[in-house]
Amino acid sequence: MPDIKELLPFIIPLIIVQLILLAVTLRHIFTHNTYKRGNRTIWVIVAIIGMEFIGPILYFLLGKEDS
Repeated sequence: MPDIKELLPFIIPLIIVQLILLAVTLRHIFTHNTYKRGNRTIWVIVAIIGMEFIGPILYFLLGKEDS
C-alpha cells in the first residue's frame, strides 16, 4: 500500500478540478431558469450528491438547456 504522501501529487489536483467543476455547475444552475429535464432542485441535489465528477457532468449532458 503506497504512503499517502506519495499519492498527494495526484490527489490534490483531482480535488481542485472536482471543486471547480462543482462550483461552475452550481453557478450555472442558479443563474439559469430553464433545463432540458427536471428542475433546479433536482439538479442541485444531483450535482451535490454526485459531486465526484458524475453529478456535474450529468447536469451538463442532460440538464443544461442549449442557449
